Amino acid sequence: MAEPTDQPTESAPPLSGWTIGITAARRADELTALLQRRGATVVRAPALRIVPLADDSDLLAATRTLVADPPDIAVATTGIGFRGWVEAAEGWGLGDDLIATLGKATVLARGPKAKGAIRAAGLREEWSPESESSAEVLERLLEQGVDGRRIAVQLHGAPLRGFIESLVAAGAEIVEVPVYRWLPPADLGPLDRLLDAVCNGSLDAVTFTSAPAAISLLERAEQRGLTAELLHALRRDVLPVCVGPVTAAPLEEQDVPTVWPERMRLGAMVQTLTAQLPDRARRLAVAGHALELRGQAALVDGELRPVPPAGMALLRALARRPGWVVPRAELLRALPGSGDDEHAVETAMARLRAALGTPRLIATVVKRGYRLAVEPVAEPGSY
Repeated sequence: MAEPTDQPTESAPPLSGWTIGITAARRADELTALLQRRGATVVRAPALRIVPLADDSDLLAATRTLVADPPDIAVATTGIGFRGWVEAAEGWGLGDDLIATLGKATVLARGPKAKGAIRAAGLREEWSPESESSAEVLERLLEQGVDGRRIAVQLHGAPLRGFIESLVAAGAEIVEVPVYRWLPPADLGPLDRLLDAVCNGSLDAVTFTSAPAAISLLERAEQRGLTAELLHALRRDVLPVCVGPVTAAPLEEQDVPTVWPERMRLGAMVQTLTAQLPDRARRLAVAGHALELRGQAALVDGELRPVPPAGMALLRALARRPGWVVPRAELLRALPGSGDDEHAVETAMARLRAALGTPRLIATVVKRGYRLAVEPVAEPGSY
């Protein structure tokens, strides 16, 4: 009797057959290249756009406020944001004044990129947490006491509500520095197509490199009345992969389980995705061949076999009860947009067999239906 195998095939790249969505506004080209190098099909849809720093009147107002009334403490949360702040100030003729102002303050950096930007500006940070977490920065500030202290907080695209509120409650005076702002993309078409792909199951994973990107997708789903469908897909069929826990927070608040790497880096996120997504593949020994069902394709003896969506729907239905006959009526219900003509099953099945390149993987049971050509491994309905 042929037995299922848990051993992944080795000849195809690890992400071949999987389709992954990218919501990143920045470094999308780099992320795309990393995923495609591992064999993935990539769907790109920036969930955000960035307001140019030099055009942001709120940043100018905050900079003038701090120069006129210097802070006791300054918190830098991102490297790109801090560098952009300094560059924008220079463009307004306030660069030297800003550096002099921050040079008199106690400067904290959330992570190494912010630390690097601080030092590139000729300043020096007093402290930076190893965790790269805003929560640890907040904990340190509260432990040291902030009552009566004036604190400049560089935002990173979205309000740090819990962070700011905790400092205010402890008696601090806060000046928020919105160095860049995330807004919805000017063209919502790609984001809508990605949202539809998540909801209809044609994506296997979706990546997030910032919390505002996750918020943007959730808000767009709400605007289109697709919140329930999106959350169902992310909780069950589509793997949400985040660059770190801060990015994951908006999804976790919606009871969406996410994965992220220990190090909050793009490459580490891709490694985490590469390790976890293939674990979702279904592997079976069928008619003397190794069959592996990936998201949008199948592998037969390690060779990638792209399969049309209708064929993948049939193959998944058969694999839920390997070796057992699945009636045509049940297979018809599994077909996307199925009607009431069972000949649609025969047509889709013929295309599936052709795509797999090994027709005898699927046996026809006359007047009953079809089955994967393995011995039954369990009672029908147990899968």
